[in-house]
Amino acid sequence: MKKRITALLTGLAVSLALAACGSSASAASSAPAPSSQPASSVPASSAVSSQAASEENAPASSAASSAASSEAAAPETESAGGTLVVYYSATGNTEEAAGYIAELTGGDLFELTPVDDYSNDDLRWTDPESRVSTEHDAIVAGETVTVELTAVTPENWDSYDTVFIGYPIWWGEAAWPVDGFVTGNDFTGKTVIPFCTSSSSPLGESGTLLAEMAGTGDWQEGHRFSSGVSESDVQEWLDGLGL
Repeated sequence: MKKRITALLTGLAVSLALAACGSSASAASSAPAPSSQPASSVPASSAVSSQAASEENAPASSAASSAASSEAAAPETESAGGTLVVYYSATGNTEEAAGYIAELTGGDLFELTPVDDYSNDDLRWTDPESRVSTEHDAIVAGETVTVELTAVTPENWDSYDTVFIGYPIWWGEAAWPVDGFVTGNDFTGKTVIPFCTSSSSPLGESGTLLAEMAGTGDWQEGHRFSSGVSESDVQEWLDGLGL
């Protein structure tokens, strides 16, 4: 009997010991495993993923705003491409044609004005004693006739790449007040288009002579308008130029 009791007690002690061991193992397995990595560090792959997600979710306006800021910061540049309409008008006919050309092309006007302007008496070409008659005689004789202008070069001359030059025809040539403008400017890189007005005289070689006088520029074939030039006449001519 004693042996049985002793055996029971021994078994009970062993069971209690085993139960205590199992409880300790369970507690150890449920505890968090130690880590050698600092809590503040993040794997590189996680950082990249986080950045990509941030960029993907960023508003489109942010990128547009950035591009707009870059564009706004870019310096502005002025490019050539303007049209200039230069003219000398003795009686108003060439001025009228020049005005139509400027309006239809969006060009700027530049009037050539002699310092000593021509009066009506000066322009009487049928009078051998008039100013234009004596100047013409001097030119025929091989003399140089210089007509001083109030201004020779317009502002922003370099900004124009197309230049129309208008004048009345005097004895088959361009009225000589335009000579000072032609010789006083560099037409390199510019397209130059002469035009004239007259009651009956043709353009003749007036444009060619001006081109030779200038020595620079891409001079085109000119055009003659009658004294009663109209806007439709000018428009038809411009359409044919293909500008």
